Amino acid sequence: MKETIKQRVAALTLGCKLNYAESSALLSALWQKGWEVVSLHDGKVDLIIIHSCAVTAQAEQKGRQKIRALHRNYPTSRIMVIGCAAQLHPDVFAAIEGVDGVLGSNDKFELSHYERVMAKKCNKPLVCITPMEHCKTIHHGFSLPATLAKQERTRAFLKIQDGCNAGCAYCVIPHLRGASRSLPANQLVEQAHRLAASGYREIVLTGVNIGDYWADGVDLCGLLRALAEVPVSRLRLSSTELEALSDELIELVAASPTIVPHLHVPLQGGSDSLLRAMRRRYTTAMYRARIERAVERIANCAIGVDIMVGYPSETEEMFHESMAFIEALPLSYLHVFSCSLRPHTLLADEVARQERKALSGDIVAERSRQMVALGHQKEAAFKQRFLGAVMPVLLEQAKTIAPHVTAWSGHTPNYLHVLVHPLEQNEHDGQSGQSGQNGAHRADTFAGQEILVRLEQLDDDLNFIGSVLS
Repeated sequence: MKETIKQRVAALTLGCKLNYAESSALLSALWQKGWEVVSLHDGKVDLIIIHSCAVTAQAEQKGRQKIRALHRNYPTSRIMVIGCAAQLHPDVFAAIEGVDGVLGSNDKFELSHYERVMAKKCNKPLVCITPMEHCKTIHHGFSLPATLAKQERTRAFLKIQDGCNAGCAYCVIPHLRGASRSLPANQLVEQAHRLAASGYREIVLTGVNIGDYWADGVDLCGLLRALAEVPVSRLRLSSTELEALSDELIELVAASPTIVPHLHVPLQGGSDSLLRAMRRRYTTAMYRARIERAVERIANCAIGVDIMVGYPSETEEMFHESMAFIEALPLSYLHVFSCSLRPHTLLADEVARQERKALSGDIVAERSRQMVALGHQKEAAFKQRFLGAVMPVLLEQAKTIAPHVTAWSGHTPNYLHVLVHPLEQNEHDGQSGQSGQNGAHRADTFAGQEILVRLEQLDDDLNFIGSVLS
């Protein structure tokens, strides 16, 4: 009997951790249907899935550039564009040379669409876009099993929630992903057990607004308690809005042996005038109180924030208020980005009605530069506190830095990036001079190990260099 040739599929994911979780779940589902999951470096690829992002105009532009580059490099591959940017501008992506299909936020999970694209005879791209305003469906998202991913992995993403009800003035995501909805806790616990059994040591809970998690009477804290039974070293929360940072959650993180002391709490604006304009649901005083409470109660807690610069009609005074507010907070790092007008948002309507005025590119660039510099100062000050400390590091990636010498990189529970320098392969292989592919493979077995490391110095990029505690 002639052996059936499997179709080979690869994915390129742009944007948030939620996209990565969904891409992996989609690849896993295609694998169960008989597809072969490969990487873009594995040679021939029959179908390339590009999971797009639309949070900013720059993210959309990056997606279009990636599509054109992939079409040049893989001219015989079919290309399917899925996700938020596809949902927002399907016609734009369908018109790009080489695109064979465009699937929106809900349609991307329908496996028959991928089979149709592979079988289609005409030149017109398949376009399937379902409006998300009243969508009640929620699909699973989780990292690939390590064996299917063909590499050892340490950190897995697990989608717990989708959509958002917040209604921030600048944000298009509710239009693209719909209202907030959550996956049942029992299903998430089962999936987390599968990820742990697959070899992952850390699970990151992700969604559009995970603090809004609510399913069958279980909230985020209840879900975290249910996940405590999963045999992993670390549970990490992805971006968590301030409203979810309750005393209950703070105390849960503080007391947990597995929930790591790392919180990412979007701020967006450090001026009360800006926060009102953005339709954020807190004041600077509320934000300060919650952050200070978290740092007080959670040992070694790292707090990261998103901060937006260049919001239309942001005055010099508002910007300096934001700078002063952030400088006074006990923060570990900043993610700085420029405001991007998005269609279907209140902000876009306000600018169109000339109720708010977009700032010049030069002003936005200068404010971004100043905020990035402040972020670098905050990060350096936070990390310098840990020089000389001994902390557990979960090993993730290896890099050969000299013959038979491997340095490993990984993260501490509070997300300090550490280069463990060096680990000598021949010491661990039991063979002097071990090299070549077999030696590299043996070195890879350190992935997923958690070891105690002394943090000895910071390099120019604020990465720690440490040595294994003997």
